[in-house]
Amino acid sequence: MSDIQIGMSKRARRTYSLDDIALVPSRRTRDASDVDTSWQIDAFKFDTPILGAPMDSVMSPATAIALGELGGLGVLNLEGLWTRYEDPQPLLDEITAISSEDSTVATSRMQQIYDEPIKPELISARLEEMRDAGVIVAGSLTPQNIQEHYETVLKAGVDIFVIRGTTVSAQHVSKNREPLDLKKFIYELDVPVIVGGVAGYTPAMHLMRTGAAGVLVGFGGGSAITTRRGLGIHAAMATAISDVAAARSDYLDESGGRYVHVIADGGLGRSGDMVKALALGADAVMIGAPLARAEEAPGKGLYWGNEAHSPEYPRGIRTPLGTVGPLQEVLYGPSHHVDGTSNIVGGLKRAMATCGYTDLKSFQRSEVTLTPYTA
Repeated sequence: MSDIQIGMSKRARRTYSLDDIALVPSRRTRDASDVDTSWQIDAFKFDTPILGAPMDSVMSPATAIALGELGGLGVLNLEGLWTRYEDPQPLLDEITAISSEDSTVATSRMQQIYDEPIKPELISARLEEMRDAGVIVAGSLTPQNIQEHYETVLKAGVDIFVIRGTTVSAQHVSKNREPLDLKKFIYELDVPVIVGGVAGYTPAMHLMRTGAAGVLVGFGGGSAITTRRGLGIHAAMATAISDVAAARSDYLDESGGRYVHVIADGGLGRSGDMVKALALGADAVMIGAPLARAEEAPGKGLYWGNEAHSPEYPRGIRTPLGTVGPLQEVLYGPSHHVDGTSNIVGGLKRAMATCGYTDLKSFQRSEVTLTPYTA
């Protein structure tokens, strides 16, 4: 890909968002009922390649359990309200009740609410609740808090450990504290680790070399994130997914056959976005906004990410999405909406069938065109 000259001293690379591309049907079509959307990472198999994003507006222990029972993987935010308060519901009600006209008031109050310390006993209790329900248990910590809480998480019993930040690198340098040795940390764990976000070939390759089972692709691409406006940093998702998928292929050769899963995370608001992410090379998708529209979602139709209540530099807002129906309907229909917000698994199956593929891995061979869509 040729560079574009910004000025005499700086060149740039043209990148593409998911809205810039579209899929092309192949010469052979399939019946949607023959499509298999199952996905497996390590020893854990799922009916659908959907992970619930670890955000308090999306995943509670109850919704994580519900998503697990419906064939996906709910990831609980272990630094969220459920591990800070015995009963977070009144605080969730307060957050959702704040007027949307003044985002400063909402941000300030959320910062106060999230200032409550994380309680190890609540981490254990929430994970135990999920385990007792019989679903695969996944929890998420940020790199800054791993060393303080990971032993509690492991003792409580987690099947899949997620390390999730706005961006995560294999080599973090700090003058103020000893950084996490990610490779050593993952090596010493007995559970598969998914880590990210990452947005390019080289950082993804380095994360894969740490021993991670999966890599999250994304950087401030979600509807509730203002990272681009605040920090001037952004990664176009279509290009990012394709680049990280290329790193996966090269690492597969380098490692002698070790496959690392690519999980798109961010900017996947509707079924068509998820379809394109999977066609570009993602093995699975981590979604927030689509699940925030479910009636069971803790945010009651409002969507906010973890960046929204950062104590020093908040980079997110509460986004009103509304509700479209119960979680079952959001995932599997029947849909009463024409905008890709419900029956998202049905939409995926129909797209795969139209393009002529019956499994997710072969679907990555789909033909893609550059077709900017602005409607």
